[in-house]
Formats: sequence, structure tokens, C-alpha cells
Amino acid sequence: MDERVSRALVHPDRFSELLADLGNVQVAVPVLAVVLVYVAWRGRGAGTPRWWLPPLAAAVLMALVPALIVPLKVLVDRPGTPAVPPGTGYYPSGHTATASIAYGAATLLLLPWLSSAYARRELVIACAVVNLAVGFGLVRRGYHWPLDVVASWCLCTVLLCSLWLLLRESRNRSRSNANQHPN
Repeated sequence: MDERVSRALVHPDRFSELLADLGNVQVAVPVLAVVLVYVAWRGRGAGTPRWWLPPLAAAVLMALVPALIVPLKVLVDRPGTPAVPPGTGYYPSGHTATASIAYGAATLLLLPWLSSAYARRELVIACAVVNLAVGFGLVRRGYHWPLDVVASWCLCTVLLCSLWLLLRESRNRSRSNANQHPN
């Protein structure tokens, strides 16, 4: 089924390559870095207790991506599509994981700083659209099988849920401490 879906979707063109490029480290990580600095600056300026924890947690999660993906690639040793040079190590997709963690973590960090439900919803939608576009671009360009992309999305969903739980717990703890020690 993976091969059938891939054959139906593969049509290398410049647009699909541009979409795939959104998952490059050179594109996704600087986006996350800007958000890390912004959230740290806002948190520190607002006097948020442990303002450094959310940006640090997101940065550590981003640093874990190659530490998790590379051993999985070696373990699975899956060959690439006919559109790429012969070789193995395509499963799971590193570009998909990079995009998912960078844009997903940036979204999770920004959500508490947005004042309206509309802005929060639009940010989540934008994050989902960008990540779907990266996955589509990777498959359309022939860089990855569809299952390579889906596997990365599954792994990154677990990682981003862990980050979300950590951030939620940190915010709850900060609120609890603020209520116990009013100024």
C-alpha cells in the first residue's frame, strides 16, 4: 500500500521541493529559535516564575530529535523510494520530525501568550497546515515513502504531548505558588 500511495503521489516539481524544504534544519530550527527567544523575553519581562523552563524544554526536545531519529533509521534500515539515490535509512523521516518538533514546540510555547481563542486556533491550524505541507512535499518529491512521514508524525505526537504536559504542569505550579504567596 505504501508503494501504491507513493506511486500515485510522486511528481517531483519545484513546489513540492519548496514544501519539503520547510522541514530542513536550516529553516525549521531558526523559526523555533526566534520563538524561544521571544517567549523567554516575554516570560522574564512579565516576572513569570521559572520563565526559562518552557524555552529550555523546547530546545532540549529539538536537540533530542536526531538522538531519537538516527538510531531508528539505522535499526529499521529501510531503502528509499525509486526517486532517491540507492541507500537506506529513510524511516522515519528526519525532515518530518524536525518540522513537527520545531513548529509544534513553537506553537505550544506561543499559545499561552496569545490573548484570543481565535488567535490560538489559527496558530494551531497554521502549524498543522505547515506540517502537512512538509509531509506532502517529501512524498510528492519522492524523498520519502508515505509511511516514513506518518511514523515521524506518530513519534513527534508523543514527544509534543510530553512537552505540552510539562508546560501545563509548569504553568499550574506557577499559578499555585502565586496563589500561596500573594504580593
